[in-house]
Amino acid sequence: MTAETRYILFTRANCHLCDLAAAMLDRAGLRWQPIDIDGDPDLSRRYGIHVPVVRQAASERELFFPFNEKQLQVWANEQK
Repeated sequence: MTAETRYILFTRANCHLCDLAAAMLDRAGLRWQPIDIDGDPDLSRRYGIHVPVVRQAASERELFFPFNEKQLQVWANEQK
């Protein structure tokens, strides 16, 4: 994760909801990085079927799907 990364998107391969969340992050203009939970047994146990999950890197607060663009923006603004 780079110093510029503000958000992490916990995701997994072939997850259409994860693709949707990624598109929302992009449209919101947020700096983010994907992390595939299937590459880490601890993350896979923690999140399992609950992906996508967005985490604010500094505070570690998380937003679990389902959310829409407005909810994402409100949540992101609360993190600033």
